[in-house]
Amino acid sequence: MASGKTDIFDFMTAAVSNFNAVETIADLLRIEDFTELRESDFCWNVQPGGRHFVIKNDSAIFAFIAGEEPAASPFRLIAAHSDSPGFRLKPNPEMPVGACSGGADLMVKLNVEKYGGVILSSWMDRPLGLCGRVIVCPDFDFPLELESRIVRLDEPRLVIPRLAIHFNRAVNEGVPLSVQKDMLPILGYVSKTLGGKDAVRNLLANHLEIDPEQIIDFDITLYDLQGPERIGADSSWINCGRLDDLAMAWCAIQALLEAGEGENTRVAAIFDNEETGSATRQGAHSPVLRNILRRIAAEATDEQFLALLARSFFISADCAHAAHPNYLEKMDPVNLPRLGAGPVIKVNANCKYMTDALSAARFKQICAMVDVPVQEFVNHSDSPGGSTLGNILTSTLDIDGVDMGISLWSMHSARETASLTDIALTIRAFSAAL
Repeated sequence: MASGKTDIFDFMTAAVSNFNAVETIADLLRIEDFTELRESDFCWNVQPGGRHFVIKNDSAIFAFIAGEEPAASPFRLIAAHSDSPGFRLKPNPEMPVGACSGGADLMVKLNVEKYGGVILSSWMDRPLGLCGRVIVCPDFDFPLELESRIVRLDEPRLVIPRLAIHFNRAVNEGVPLSVQKDMLPILGYVSKTLGGKDAVRNLLANHLEIDPEQIIDFDITLYDLQGPERIGADSSWINCGRLDDLAMAWCAIQALLEAGEGENTRVAAIFDNEETGSATRQGAHSPVLRNILRRIAAEATDEQFLALLARSFFISADCAHAAHPNYLEKMDPVNLPRLGAGPVIKVNANCKYMTDALSAARFKQICAMVDVPVQEFVNHSDSPGGSTLGNILTSTLDIDGVDMGISLWSMHSARETASLTDIALTIRAFSAAL
């Protein structure tokens, strides 16, 4: 992508995993004159109006524009996450199938582990690629000097074939699926001379144009090779994978890119591992964001920093459920978010979201200033629902905030559907909030 002004379709095409998403965001930020800071640097020396970003574990990214007085500037934060439910390769993933092999070729399937709450059946019978991170040793003479390489193999190498109805007549009656048996992707026939048991390592090495022995380890996931599509009667919806939550990450970054210098320090925080509980060093339950904010306001005393947090505001941006026309009984009977009707405030009496009346009112007023309509989501009272970044992050950071997101269908499916109108409205609201 040659310009930071690219669109959501380009971004979703490029951001095929958490690692690829962060690499793509970092490229966009560099184009817009953001410079990278590293946690290992002893002194950041953030200047007024400074535009910087920090990458954590190659899979989380925190970008900010410093306020006019960093040690005294309140924070305006928008947080989203880079990860999405899917499948990750296990170590030594190749599983030769002797009964299906013949001659010089091995039939190979790959051993995978489920990541997050996946709708399993949505991944079947799709052409799948491999993407993620490879750890390499670039020089055999210096074995402890390791490098991360972000990869994306666009070739349709894999498929998870469904069992034919002739062998499973109950398939349309709701048959349970086993990840260890039913969801293993088939790589195909691999020549024994090319190393059937090292097929993935060889594929990655060929892609990176390195010796397979240079690959020390990898974090590799599957992704759907079909790109984002416009759908709907007026083509106003987007259908693709990973909208939860990369659509919100996109909105946060776009709002930051549109922001100029100002009184407040504006921050877009894209965490990883929300789908598995956020309890990693790059997740929202870690001290990473607090540490970054503290270093931005390095010249503030601890007491002054706490006062800055008390004057700050945080938007937790994670997608919400749109009312499904075929399953309206699953929704709250009064609060029915619909596609294209604006961002959705998420409310929960049991505090699975951090929203309260005051923070909701504050977000509503921000949206009203720029003519953005607002909807509200509350779980059906017989359904517990899920949680998100907001209440997790505020357990480590004492800051006021609201949980919200655009609404979509088929959350956690291999492909989800959202409104392009909602994405545009959310960017406008985020720009006002920052």
